[in-house]
Amino acid sequence: MVDTVIKKKKSKKIVNSGQVHVLATFNNTIITFSDESGNVLATSSAGACGFHGSKKGTAYAAQVAAEKAGQIVKQQYGFSKSDVYIKGIGLGRDAAVRALNTLDIAVDSITDVTGIPHGGVRPKKARRV
Repeated sequence: MVDTVIKKKKSKKIVNSGQVHVLATFNNTIITFSDESGNVLATSSAGACGFHGSKKGTAYAAQVAAEKAGQIVKQQYGFSKSDVYIKGIGLGRDAAVRALNTLDIAVDSITDVTGIPHGGVRPKKARRV
């Protein structure tokens, strides 16, 4: 005798607003969309979009990656408002934010969270002669 299992349809999660984290290095740009509590909804990078080598660090590659992740989030979650957190000094910093504008995702705030060294590294020990 075969038992049939009835599955309930998973309800669609609606996330109107959240955070966009942009990690822009010289070699790649990674874009991550998350909800208000930090749970990742979608992510994309220049390398995941098919760019290779030095082309991954370009502004165009960052724009393509942001559009790809943005379309996923808009379709699946109804994402419309975001706070943007930018980390790093790569070429994709501005391009990723501009790509959000083309997707009709309203940007409430832009925050630079690039790490700043304070105190520096530990000095070398004194040379003994």
